[in-house]
Order: sequence, then structure tokens, then C-alpha cells
Amino acid sequence: MSRFAVPIAWITLGLIWGSSFLWIKIAVDELPAATVVTQRLTIGFVCMLVFMAARGVRLPRTTRELLPLAVMGALNAALPYLLITWGEEVVDSATAAVLNSLTPIFSLVLAGFLLRTETVTFLRVVGLLVGFGGAALLATREFELRGDPAGLIGAGAVALAALSYALAASYARHSMKVTHRYVVSAGTMLFGALFTWPLALVADGIRIPTQPDTIFSVVWLGIMGAFVAYLLYFYLIGELGATLASMVTYVFPVVGVALGVVFLDEILDARLAIGTGLVLAGIGIVSLRYDAAVRRLTRGRNA
Repeated sequence: MSRFAVPIAWITLGLIWGSSFLWIKIAVDELPAATVVTQRLTIGFVCMLVFMAARGVRLPRTTRELLPLAVMGALNAALPYLLITWGEEVVDSATAAVLNSLTPIFSLVLAGFLLRTETVTFLRVVGLLVGFGGAALLATREFELRGDPAGLIGAGAVALAALSYALAASYARHSMKVTHRYVVSAGTMLFGALFTWPLALVADGIRIPTQPDTIFSVVWLGIMGAFVAYLLYFYLIGELGATLASMVTYVFPVVGVALGVVFLDEILDARLAIGTGLVLAGIGIVSLRYDAAVRRLTRGRNA
């Protein structure tokens, strides 16, 4: 395989996930959040099912195998997708893109303070404070732009989505080590759709997009933002490992802010720029431990 395959996949995944916030913002102009999420997950699952059939991979059928997939469907699809999509009904897509990149910071909180599987150092605490400080600045910006608490609530919802992703990653590391990556992907989307369909039907009824930009957005979110993104992500995990693959988070704010400002006329002010910078700095400081681990590995090989 070409030596450029991994960097191309990494960049492509960053562009896909980073631009998803733009398409979500467009979709919620016509459709309620639960409907957007349900249709997105359903499209993604159908595509993944066809792909798995072509590859000869089958979904499990026993309760023991399906239960972890149901947990992933809740933590890694239904809950965060709903929170992000609902949050974007009231906050800028640029803000949502930046706040969603808090996942590595929440991962350290879980691993360092709750699970005790990571060492909490002074530098990492500084990274946490810097990252959360940037998030708080973005939340206050949304509050002032909207003139009511809706902006704060929407920003909080997107931040909670990042926490849900961190919980899902921690659960997958401990409970799904031997499950085929395509099965994890398909099961996550399947149960995510099963969890959100009842909510969408009760809260929204049957809603079908009618505007061309909405139709394109929902289809894009399902095919590219779910199906293709999962394929690329699990490919990168296999090639780089989960830690380096997760560094695609750095791309979200840059892509999300740029697209929101250019295509949605969102305001690029000092607080958006500073808040984005602080979140990225916080992620960078928290991730320094990985650089140290790479240096130790390199020294060991050269010894």
C-alpha cells in the first residue's frame, strides 16, 4: 500500500468530521435534531451493512455480544449525536466544532481522576485548565450572541457530547478489544438508530427533508460523516494505534471554524479565535505525554 495512504486517510477523516458541523447546521434549519440523527445513523448503518456483506463479515447474534454494542450505540452515537445536533440549533457550527474537540481532555479526566490509569501531573492539570478555559470563553460568547441562556445550554450540550465520546473510548478499550472493528462500527450505528428512532417518532413524527440542501446534508452525514468516517477511523487505528488516530481531533476546530465563517457567515471575533486557540493549546499540553512515550520508545530502539 502507498506510503501516502495513512496521511491521506488522516487528513480526509479530519476534513469529513470537521465539516460535519457545517452540514448539521444546515440540516437543523429544516429538520428537528432527533430526526437528523436518526436518518444519519440509518443511512450510515445500511451502507456499513452492505460493505460488511461484501467483505463476508456478519453481525453477532448473542446477547453477550450485542450488549457491548448497545452500550457503544448509546455512548458513541445516539447520545453525542443528539447533543451536538440539538446544540447546533442554538449555537454556531464553529463553536460546536471547537467544543467537540474537548474529547482528549475529558479522556484524561476519566483516566487520571476516576480510573487512575493515567498519571496526573502539574503540566496536565495546566492543560485541563487551559482547555476548559477556552471552552468557557466560547460558551460566554454564545450567551452574548443569543442574548439568553440558550447559547450557554447549547454549548454545554456539545461539551457533554465530547464527554460521551471519551466515555465510549474508555469503554471500548476495556470491553471490546477482540471485537472486529467493522462489527463495532455497524453495531454502534445500528443501536444508535434503534435508540433514536422512538424519540424522533414521538417528538417529531415522520419528517422527510424537502429542501435540496437539507437532503444533501443528511445524506452526506450518513454516507460520509458516519459510514466512510468509521472506515477511515478504524483503518487509522489499525495502522497507527488509537492514540495517534485520535489526534485527528486537532483538525476539527480549524475546519469547523473556517467553514462556518466562510459559508454560514458566522462571526469570527476575538473570543472565537482566542477560545479556539486555548482549546487547541489545552489538547496539545494534555497530549505531551504521548510525545514523551514516543521519545522513550525511540531511545530504546536506538540503544
